[in-house]
Amino acid sequence: MRVERQWWNGERSARSRRDVFIRTDGERWEVEAQVGGDSGRSTVHQCPGRQSAEILAQAWMGGPSRWQPVAV
Repeated sequence: MRVERQWWNGERSARSRRDVFIRTDGERWEVEAQVGGDSGRSTVHQCPGRQSAEILAQAWMGGPSRWQPVAV
């Protein structure tokens, strides 16, 4: 799967960093919420399509805040 979209919360320390990813292989979609940087823990949920993946990603980010898109 390739990363379609990514956001991070702007925190540079691994302990405070949060990332949200939307991934797809063209047919399947998933959203991953990651805590603690690359070596942290994460939760992945499958989604039936792009729109539901976008909705879930926005919900995990908790609305407007310091979340920033990451170029993929």
